[in-house]
Amino acid sequence: MKKIIFLLAVLLIACTNQKKKNDYLVKVFEGRFDEISVKTGYINSKKDTVIPFGKYYYCYTDTIINYGIVQEKNGKLIAIDPNENILFEVYNFDNGPDTIKEDRFRIIKNGKIGYANSEGKIVIEPIYKCAFPFSNGKARVAVNCELKKNGEHTMQSSDQWIFINVQGEEVEK
Repeated sequence: MKKIIFLLAVLLIACTNQKKKNDYLVKVFEGRFDEISVKTGYINSKKDTVIPFGKYYYCYTDTIINYGIVQEKNGKLIAIDPNENILFEVYNFDNGPDTIKEDRFRIIKNGKIGYANSEGKIVIEPIYKCAFPFSNGKARVAVNCELKKNGEHTMQSSDQWIFINVQGEEVEK
């Protein structure tokens, strides 16, 4: 009986591994140069196309291990995992995805801003209307804030700014 259970367990594990998820994806592009106007996609370690050319407007991440950032055709930046599950929306800063500062970058959920880390994990839930990148272990954030257009740029205005640390705890200025 123990042998049968052992064999069934081995078979179950073997079958489960047959449906192994993509461990990582590598960006590919049409043409000689990778630039915004060029169609991009992703292949897996077996060189199978996982995300075909042109599915997204642009693929920002060269190699997707934990997450990658892609731009949908409607302009929205999203983070996806190697199996193309959407993780969260990425804050658009200066015509591209927010940059990582102190292992944090801004994300958006339901119009609110939070932070994810360089592994693609949400580390500070999106609860802020306005938020700046981290600098010297702190970020300036506001729950209530006005966004004011100034030409190509958007200004964040609030009289209720606070500072948080990389754990999301309020700290002194």
